[in-house]
Amino acid sequence: MTLQDPLSGFAAPLAPAESLREQIEDQLSARIVAGEIPPGRVLTVPRLAGDFGVSATPVREAMLNLTRRGFLAPIRNRGFAVTEVSRDELNELCEVRMLLEAPPMRHIAGRLDETAAAELRVLADRIVAAGRAGHFAEFLAADTAFHLRVLEVSGNRTLLGVVRELRQQTRLVGLAHLVESDALMPTALEHAQLVDLLIAGDGAGAEALMRRHIGHVGGIWSGRDES
Repeated sequence: MTLQDPLSGFAAPLAPAESLREQIEDQLSARIVAGEIPPGRVLTVPRLAGDFGVSATPVREAMLNLTRRGFLAPIRNRGFAVTEVSRDELNELCEVRMLLEAPPMRHIAGRLDETAAAELRVLADRIVAAGRAGHFAEFLAADTAFHLRVLEVSGNRTLLGVVRELRQQTRLVGLAHLVESDALMPTALEHAQLVDLLIAGDGAGAEALMRRHIGHVGGIWSGRDES
């Protein structure tokens, strides 16, 4: 079975274990995060159900979940509008993520076993491939999986849960433009560089790279000049 993606024009295979609601939510949130669906755009259940080729129920459930996550706001008798995240909100999100994700790199450095290192390298390659192809859902899924897998090595499950929640609130409204200009690749390649630093036991270098990498969220990944 396939689920037609109304925004990229290709039919994405529906994984047997994944519900229609989950796949619709993932695809919509990825395009909102990437800025492909801009703030203020009004989405309606009937239109999306027709575009996706599914019934209204999973679409409505997906949009209600996205509303709870802050991506959409209901408009009476019209549908759901894509919400906007202010620059201050994004900067605050970046600051919190830096505080949570960067310092553990010193603890994780030198502790990656062969299995974890291999998994991270696969994810790093997947991030680059998806970025080059402009497949935002795949890019963001692999990026999230990479960062959570790194933090998993710390053994702190609470940290893992908090960072997972923060990442669900992130917007990268300049991501679509970066794919077109090929400016995404240098930042995408930082994932492989991080793995190298962690394997080498360079905790200070890994922490510095993580800070710079997260800084892209409020910088070029959101359409802003980091200089």
